[in-house]
Amino acid sequence: MALLSNLPEPASLADVMAAYPNLAGHALPLAQYILRGPSPLPEALRELLFAYGSALNACGFCVGMHSAVAEALGTDGTLIEALVADIDQAPVPERQRPLFHYLRKLTLTPSRMAVADAEAVRAAGWCDDALHGVIAISALHNFFNRWVDGCGVTASAEDLRRDGRRFAELGYGAAPE
Repeated sequence: MALLSNLPEPASLADVMAAYPNLAGHALPLAQYILRGPSPLPEALRELLFAYGSALNACGFCVGMHSAVAEALGTDGTLIEALVADIDQAPVPERQRPLFHYLRKLTLTPSRMAVADAEAVRAAGWCDDALHGVIAISALHNFFNRWVDGCGVTASAEDLRRDGRRFAELGYGAAPE
């Protein structure tokens, strides 16, 4: 349900971006850089991390969108439920678990981050650039979760799959339809 009176009912992400093109003009290039730019984290993993963080925030739109993008990039987007239930039992590579633990803590209790959290990521073989990538993904998903939920953005499962494939193929420079 649209929460801003200048948005149609139902409000889509494209509607919000059309209503606020200046913000969209900054947000999409930032998403493109964080989710598709140079990184030791594969693109599909970045999308899965974004979807997972969005699930922690209960942002259904972003979970659906970024799960669809992750799937279009070759990762099982249905892993989100398993990750939310128990990272250590989810069917993800062992090396990735510390990334999800770090993102979980940064999303839910950011003021409690500690050196030990970063060391756990490094102990799994990840470099500081990968750790910074997780931090940037957390900042990005928190921004987008609040933006879309605050505006009342919704989408059908079909729209999410379509736009997810579009973002996977064209990146975040391609606005949703």
